[in-house]
Amino acid sequence: MAQPVRFGLNVDPTSGGLSVAVRIARIADTKGLEYVGVQDHPYNSGFVDTLTHITWLAARTSRVHIFPNVANLALRPPAMLAKQAASIDLLSGGRFELGLGAGGFRDAIVGMGGPLRTPGQARRALSEAVDIIRASWSGEPFFYAGTHYRAPSIQPGPRPPHEIGVWLGVIAPRSVGLVGAKADGWSVSAPYVPPARLPELNDIITETAHRAGRDPDQIIRLYNVTGLIAPADRSAFHGPVERWVDTLTKLYTDYQMNTFVYWPTGDEERQSQLFAEEVVPAVRDALTTVTADITIDEARPRSEAARPRSEAVSGGTG
Repeated sequence: MAQPVRFGLNVDPTSGGLSVAVRIARIADTKGLEYVGVQDHPYNSGFVDTLTHITWLAARTSRVHIFPNVANLALRPPAMLAKQAASIDLLSGGRFELGLGAGGFRDAIVGMGGPLRTPGQARRALSEAVDIIRASWSGEPFFYAGTHYRAPSIQPGPRPPHEIGVWLGVIAPRSVGLVGAKADGWSVSAPYVPPARLPELNDIITETAHRAGRDPDQIIRLYNVTGLIAPADRSAFHGPVERWVDTLTKLYTDYQMNTFVYWPTGDEERQSQLFAEEVVPAVRDALTTVTADITIDEARPRSEAARPRSEAVSGGTG
């Protein structure tokens, strides 16, 4: 069974925007959205530490789940990251998820003392890290001997109070295969992975999940959507509420994406409010109708159930 649609808001960990971050997180918390995502770029001098920021936001919200979007693995050793994740989950009452990335800005990572890795090395390190993190959350002592990480005696704890999701921020096909093989979710952004690329990469996730004996329908497929809710209908991610509803509905029904985190390109607080109050309820309503139609069609003989595929998401005006 497909995942239900879920929504979230982006919060930037800027040192000068802490009050705005809290207000946006509270919009998600009080308006029924599921997630708040916080980007992690430790080398950015204008950012506070993302995991500290998430803990601070968790103390000022009550129900929304918060996650790094995505944590920079190259600057966060996996055994320690597992402990930090479990600690935040415990302190927040089970409201932390772990977005995890190999680290894309190599020069900045090296400048902070991190390792210099080729794309292949970064992919293998990410795979090893997922194994270490999952083993750490089991609560049982273990050792690990990999190519990139070696830990002869890990005494893990505390155990997280809920099953934390591990969502990988990857876009290269071989790295995307890790999502299907061993992760709980995939987190990508529209500016880096436009809708036209989603079918190819989603097929890789589905195929690798089947090969690993896992259910691909249980995988979160999160799309960070960047743009504006505005009167002028300029593109799939810049237009009125109706345009956004059409875009997100099609991304769910035709492109297999089931979670949408909004990154407005301006007027962040007001835009976040519009998204939560106008776009999200309308998309939920639209998908309820679509789901009902699909259920009816599936109950009919195949010759009667044939329906045209929805129009693809377009970058131009509709």
